Amino acid sequence: MSTTTTEARRGGRGGRERVLAAAARLFATQGINATGMEQVAEAAPVSKRTLYAHFRTKNDLVLAHLTELAGSGATLEGVLTRPDVPARQRLLALFDPPATAEATPVRGCPFIDAAAEFPDPASAVHAYAREQKLRMVELVTPLVTELGCREPAALAEQLVTLADGAASRAMVLDEADYGRHARAAAEVLLDHALAGPD
Repeated sequence: MSTTTTEARRGGRGGRERVLAAAARLFATQGINATGMEQVAEAAPVSKRTLYAHFRTKNDLVLAHLTELAGSGATLEGVLTRPDVPARQRLLALFDPPATAEATPVRGCPFIDAAAEFPDPASAVHAYAREQKLRMVELVTPLVTELGCREPAALAEQLVTLADGAASRAMVLDEADYGRHARAAAEVLLDHALAGPD
């Protein structure tokens, strides 16, 4: 088989989607900085030429990966925006094990992971991760308001802080269901916020 035919088969239609899928798998299992562009091309599989035609730099690939992840419905945003689930259940679902709980190692929050791997607050990747963390507060605040909680903005910050802390500890301890501890604390916070004045 000629090189041209091989390149066409490897990098033809769907090359961008295959690159993003391969990057997602590799980033989840070994981290972003430990994953090279050549490794992504091989896993896709696409030629390096095809890879760089879609993603000029690794930063471009990482941003595209995070953007796709944010829009996939597989992140906590997907849980928080389900209109068919009552508000309290949506809030407590922040602490459920991830759908990929059987995967090892546990990676925690992909946006926290990305911010940690791109620590410069001015970097595009870190800035995007920050936007997603702020977005969580924007999604939680109306839910606690709907429940009639006192001081909803403060409670929203407390709940997302618990969720992020649980995700980080789950990753460090490699314990997918670590969120159960934070869920218990979240229930106490919600009950206290809903209680009438003393």
